[in-house]
Amino acid sequence: MRSPHAIEHTSDAVPEEELARVQRRTLRVVVASQVLGGAGLAAGVTVGALLAQQMLGSDGLAGIPTALFTLGSAMAAYLIGRITQRSGRRLGLGLGFLAGGAGAIGVVVAAALDSVALLFLSLLVYGAGSATNLQARYAGTDLAAPARRGTAISIAMVSTTLGAVAGPNLVEPLGGVAVQLGLPALAGPFLLAAAAYLTAGVVLVLLLHPDPFLVARRHRTAAAPAAGEAGASAPRSGIRGAAYAGAAVMVLTQITMTAVMTMTPVHMHAHHHSLGDIGIVIGVHIGAMYLPSLLTGTLVDRYGRAPVAVASSGILLLAGVTAALIPGDSLAGVIVALALLGLGWNLGLISGTALVVDGTDPAIRARVQGALDVLVALAGAGAGVLSGVVVASSNYASLSIAGGVLALLFLPVLAWARRADSRT
Repeated sequence: MRSPHAIEHTSDAVPEEELARVQRRTLRVVVASQVLGGAGLAAGVTVGALLAQQMLGSDGLAGIPTALFTLGSAMAAYLIGRITQRSGRRLGLGLGFLAGGAGAIGVVVAAALDSVALLFLSLLVYGAGSATNLQARYAGTDLAAPARRGTAISIAMVSTTLGAVAGPNLVEPLGGVAVQLGLPALAGPFLLAAAAYLTAGVVLVLLLHPDPFLVARRHRTAAAPAAGEAGASAPRSGIRGAAYAGAAVMVLTQITMTAVMTMTPVHMHAHHHSLGDIGIVIGVHIGAMYLPSLLTGTLVDRYGRAPVAVASSGILLLAGVTAALIPGDSLAGVIVALALLGLGWNLGLISGTALVVDGTDPAIRARVQGALDVLVALAGAGAGVLSGVVVASSNYASLSIAGGVLALLFLPVLAWARRADSRT
């Protein structure tokens, strides 16, 4: 058996049994990091808007935290993609989580000092953790067979569930801890985020050996042209119609999910729900975003990427209609709407990710993945800002309906991509 260093840097094709062994190890390490990363992700989603509302004194500006850490996520996604293309997943993902932890510490300090400027800067850096959490799903596909890519993506995503669901439900206990430390209660979840992101970064830097991206690249170089990957029919750019369709699915899904999710805590607060109720709703929402992943991955591999993407659009529309029609004081109704919202996002992200992997040449795949996640993050940032503006000028119901209808727009892109690739 070769050493991890030898496997990464060999000039020979790697035997299939060694590839399978590296893939299993990769998935174990990614699972560990994603459990931690999920806990870090939950803080900004759960109390970010409330913290801004408290510090800025305006509902119309409550979407700024989501916009800022999503913008930071966009910047980090670009850098992670570039670092990965050059140096592998271990360095790219490890540095991303470490940066997210540093940003969470900055948010805590900003809340303690009541410094809006430091809060905004820290939220930008905190967004690196969110970007890394999403980028980790690609690590599972580096060595996966094409027919198993959906499942590989789903394993990385479902691992986020434990931390992501636990985090919002610890809002009140963590708030108590923060108060005992002389900090505002809403800073408590960011204490957890700092510890979780920093630990996830250390896990990846120390344990992701051999690096799956480097092994896959060396193997493809030695065994080129690789079976099942892009060949003579691939366009010169290395990007096929499936990748564009996957990009549309992920971008529009992110806009819908982020817009409605961002303003739900503010909407609930206005209807006199407690922080505990808000934590439960966001916990269910994030659970629905990640927990169905194993089933979704199986559906994507068995029935195809496009049918699952179509199902995503229908569920997101149903989520928007449900959120718009339920009474604001109905906790059960809000839970159902946000669960549907999370499920629709899950179906869209996994099917879209698989489409992008299928539709890109391996030589440029990591760079394209990073650039695409920039678009996804920027779309989420815009949705976060506009969600507060829409609710302030209209209402939460209008926002929810608009988000659901928007998710239908990627259907014609899917149809175009299928025709384009069938002609290639």
